Amino acid sequence: MTIPLTNAGAPLPLGGPVRPANADIQNAPPEIRRVAEEFESVFLAEMLAPMFEALDTEGLGGGGQGEQMFRPMLVQQYAESISRAGGVGIADSIVREMLRMQAAVLVEEPTPDGA
Repeated sequence: MTIPLTNAGAPLPLGGPVRPANADIQNAPPEIRRVAEEFESVFLAEMLAPMFEALDTEGLGGGGQGEQMFRPMLVQQYAESISRAGGVGIADSIVREMLRMQAAVLVEEPTPDGA
């Protein structure tokens, strides 16, 4: 197994969020970053939900009806935690796309003199 190296040759930190070094993404308005992370969290919750549906809530150590009722909230918390820890890269793609769309709108706006 090889450990990925940074440009300086030092190993990348393990366990922390790894975000692209793109300055536009790093300097994105906090509202855009928040919305992108929320979207990633919802997406992750939808992907994690089927994994927990197959678990039996009955029997020794099972939570029964209570566990069955609160499981969607647990899955949502897992998804939010994954997203806050760096996610899977969806939020960065969304931020990049939202910034691109904003730039396109600013370019297309007509000038007051009609030129």
